[in-house]
Amino acid sequence: MSNLLEARALGKTYLRGHNRIEVLKGIDLDLQQGTTTALIGASGAGKSTLLQLLGALDRPSEGTVLFRGENLFSKNDHDLALFRNKSIGFVFQFHHLLPEFTALENVMMPALIARTPRAQAAAAAAELLSDVGLSHRLSHRPGELSGGEQQRVAIARALALSPEMLLADEPTGNLDMKTSEGIHALLDELQQKRGLTMIVVTHNERLAAAMGRTIRLVDGALESDFRL
Repeated sequence: MSNLLEARALGKTYLRGHNRIEVLKGIDLDLQQGTTTALIGASGAGKSTLLQLLGALDRPSEGTVLFRGENLFSKNDHDLALFRNKSIGFVFQFHHLLPEFTALENVMMPALIARTPRAQAAAAAAELLSDVGLSHRLSHRPGELSGGEQQRVAIARALALSPEMLLADEPTGNLDMKTSEGIHALLDELQQKRGLTMIVVTHNERLAAAMGRTIRLVDGALESDFRL
């Protein structure tokens, strides 16, 4: 199985006044195509920062990230944005849906930004919403949906352009246990159906245990790396 993504000596440091805050310290990481990985660790360990670097939402202070052998951070900001929109799907704890648009329109948005014809974008979005169990909610706005339904819309939106990698940051952190289990099952089903490379930041031990690999970060460094 080939590596989809490789991180080498990845670090991130922030300057606060005269203080240097080292959030990530020399992370080396290979992610094979079609695998699932949980990122765990205490709050402040660097999990979300690492996810943002792997998804090219932020640039590292040092080190490289290769995606299919290409150095992501050799790209300019415009090309990096195009890469993210096409190749990476993001799901966050807070769904960040646009409240004035329907579920269908929210899921269509990435395709419309990529200049996909509207009818084609709408058909693909409707199919995705059916895949996440919301074919009966196409015309509902986020305020008319439950928290679990809103997160399902966000997951569908993340898959709108058929990305190779799905990155999720505490995707069930705001949900009750029963709803969380439904989201876990959905993510697993979609990952297998689409052959996604999936990385999930989580405090949920049951979700982490269901992933093929668990990486623990401590104080910005990789402490352990366990594969099933």
